[in-house]
Amino acid sequence: MQMRSAECARATTETDITMRLVLDGAGRYTIETGCGFLNHMLELFARHGCFDLTIACKGDVQVDYHHTVEDIAIVLGRAFSEALGDRAGICRYGSCILPMDEALILAAVDISGRPAVGYALEIPAGKVGDFDTELAEEFVQGFARGLGCAVHVRQLAGKNSHHIIEGMFKALARALRQAVALDERCAGEIPSTKGILV
Repeated sequence: MQMRSAECARATTETDITMRLVLDGAGRYTIETGCGFLNHMLELFARHGCFDLTIACKGDVQVDYHHTVEDIAIVLGRAFSEALGDRAGICRYGSCILPMDEALILAAVDISGRPAVGYALEIPAGKVGDFDTELAEEFVQGFARGLGCAVHVRQLAGKNSHHIIEGMFKALARALRQAVALDERCAGEIPSTKGILV
């Protein structure tokens, strides 16, 4: 099987990002974003998705983590898009209901070519460490735009902010792992009656 991988970069006045992604990996990662909490979330994402992921980001973290989170999400989405190519043979859809201690998070994705987000997390704290918890939604928005996919994340239970966000990243990774998997029954076919996913 041909390796499905991508190398992407983005350089702006706010961030400078290089990234390598292997979809059919073993969950190995080397991640340095300048934000410890974001590093942790992306490490979980790589491990639970079985994606090999290398990220190096220099961002304007002296301001805050907004640009870093948003731009990494966009580049990660683009890396998925590039690695998937024409999407032939993929399952396309994936979902996961994931327990993270008292938190219970649903994530569902459709790699349709059309960005859309349904975000329903109620995170009680404004910050986890020095990470603004509202940036969890910015990550989902940026990723959906970068890949061109529908992403729904919903909190079914939970009151610990760290657990809720961690559950989201893990559930999203597991849902994506399903969606990008190759469907042996439909090998080489575009999973759409349109014949194209855009």
